[in-house]
Amino acid sequence: MRLLQRWVDTPCLYHARRWLMASYARATLFILIVVGIGFVIGSTNLPGGWYAGLTKPPFNPPNWVFAPVWSVIYLLIALAGARTWERTPRGAGMLLWTVQMLLNFTWSPVFFTWHHTGVALAVIVAMLLSIIGFIVERWQTDRVAAALFVPYLAWVAFATLLNASIFWLN
Repeated sequence: MRLLQRWVDTPCLYHARRWLMASYARATLFILIVVGIGFVIGSTNLPGGWYAGLTKPPFNPPNWVFAPVWSVIYLLIALAGARTWERTPRGAGMLLWTVQMLLNFTWSPVFFTWHHTGVALAVIVAMLLSIIGFIVERWQTDRVAAALFVPYLAWVAFATLLNASIFWLN
């Protein structure tokens, strides 16, 4: 029993436990920030009557789909961001993560509040490119972070097609 207790109290395990707790705290902070800002932006830039009056393509999903999908995607984005920050806080991956996040948070006001579908299309294309850049950059050093962005890439690719269609039809 003493041998087990000595092993548990070794400096190596002590530091591993500290690192693990810091990782959980960092992930929690990223989740709170990303999901929180996403919620605020989503709730202050609602589709409203303007969006309802637009001509939309036949593949346009019902409005209720967007909130649950974005909630899951924001969780994945936050986890990828926390992992990237943990490994290379000043690296290219973190820069790409930050750029895509800024573009993500910019798109809703441009589209839903200011009704600039063309400018929103440019924003979402830039966001799509930054997401691809993040996946490519992270693939060699952190495939988990890269993989966490794959559903996001799929959704934003779909949203880009939807935005382009709305721009074209209106």
